[in-house]
Amino acid sequence: MEERFASVLRQSIDEVLDGQRTGRFDVDELDKTEKTYLGTRVEIVARAAFGLGYGRAMDYEIAGHEVDAKFTSGRTWTIPKEAMGHLCLVMSADDHRGRFEVGLLRITEDVLRPGYNQDKKRGISAQGRHAIHWLVMDGALPANVLLSLRDEDHDAIFRASDGYRGGGNGGQLRINELFRRVAFHRTPSGPGGGCMVDRTTTLTVASQQDSPKRVRDARLPQHLGREGIIILGHQRRHAEIARTLGVPVPDRGSWVAARLTYATEGSAYPVVELEGRRYALAGESDVPAPPPTEY
Repeated sequence: MEERFASVLRQSIDEVLDGQRTGRFDVDELDKTEKTYLGTRVEIVARAAFGLGYGRAMDYEIAGHEVDAKFTSGRTWTIPKEAMGHLCLVMSADDHRGRFEVGLLRITEDVLRPGYNQDKKRGISAQGRHAIHWLVMDGALPANVLLSLRDEDHDAIFRASDGYRGGGNGGQLRINELFRRVAFHRTPSGPGGGCMVDRTTTLTVASQQDSPKRVRDARLPQHLGREGIIILGHQRRHAEIARTLGVPVPDRGSWVAARLTYATEGSAYPVVELEGRRYALAGESDVPAPPPTEY
């Protein structure tokens, strides 16, 4: 159940952010109308994901009960007067922390705060929060890659195409910078400094529908290949290479980058052979080793 709700919330947030068209990756950038629509989107995606029926008075009918969907990206939910006496499926997601929660609550006077907001809705009280029957408490929300990076990384990625005068919109330059900044390298405690990249992230950065092609091209010698950066997906030997290097193994629609150096004889680090050459994960001061074009 946790995985299904996590997918519902990740999909809903990403669809409303619409990164491919807007370049946004933070719900704090949404205006009030969009934040309201995010709640509606969560309701719709959850209905489809769980096969929930339409209610007569509330959003859903579940096992003969009228259930209203309530979502917040903040700390509490606001409840309209028409939900009084009904069950609410309360859902919240904190994309900055990568956590979410889902529960069921019967709305009665003793679970609501006394005051109303400007929309004539009331918040759930501390007592009401204790009354929630939790379906998922402190669940893991799929990572928002761009949100996890530093502000200086965001600036470098999105400004990588400043002044670009070639064909297209410079998406290749931004994708190159993204993978340059999330590539794994060797640290004293093992592989570090990197992260998995999903398709939504590449769409937001490239601002192009064919962002996977930009990723495939990024590994070529004229782009990141000459810097010793390998980009692994789910194809061919990529899973085997990732396991050998000790970096995350990408699923379909995701990628991981790693910096390579030539492996010395008797290397104390994991070694992978590509086109007859031996490579290892590069440390901060190692000389980069361009990988072959095909691997």
